[in-house]
Amino acid sequence: MFERPIVMLDFETTGLSPDAGDRITEVAALRIADGRVVERYVSLVNCGVRVPSFITQLTGITQAMVDGAPPAADVVPALIDFIGDDVLAAHNASFDEKFLKAEGARLGHACRHGGLVCSLKLSRRVFPGLPSYKLGELSRGLGIRFNSRAHRAEADAEVAAQLLMHIGRHLGEAYGLAGVDPDLLVALNRVAAAKVEAFMGVYAAGRRVPA
Repeated sequence: MFERPIVMLDFETTGLSPDAGDRITEVAALRIADGRVVERYVSLVNCGVRVPSFITQLTGITQAMVDGAPPAADVVPALIDFIGDDVLAAHNASFDEKFLKAEGARLGHACRHGGLVCSLKLSRRVFPGLPSYKLGELSRGLGIRFNSRAHRAEADAEVAAQLLMHIGRHLGEAYGLAGVDPDLLVALNRVAAAKVEAFMGVYAAGRRVPA
């Protein structure tokens, strides 16, 4: 499947923007290798902020859960070290990456992941014309099941990881690739949807071993 490991990340947060003072409340990072999740880092996070009631209603994460969790000063460096220099992926990846960078910057702990893959953008390009690309609806449409509550970091990351592996298998089968380089997924994120088929045709031709 993937020629090098990819780490699928999901955050639960107190809101939409770290620039507005929103913080992470839960993290899940799942390392994908050999066609499966081989390692994971999952934790609630105490960022010393109030959890809005609507966030509790959405996620089930309460103020008491956050207050009793490990502090961000412990969780965030451990998370960044877990990711290392592997390619990072997330569903709507710009959201998760901006929180990761903001939390790291607070602690002077720089991110060093080797590229960013957005499974939402990839899905739009690889499976065009679907009615929805929200993680829950997309996964149901592709036959990928949630094994626990949605809008919790580990459950969402698990489904997003399964989605990314589904995309990897599809690309491999459709274009005759023995393995999928994570850098290909990074590049596909930047290709206009209408040009994906041509891009992949050229890419696959360059990867085939001459007879």
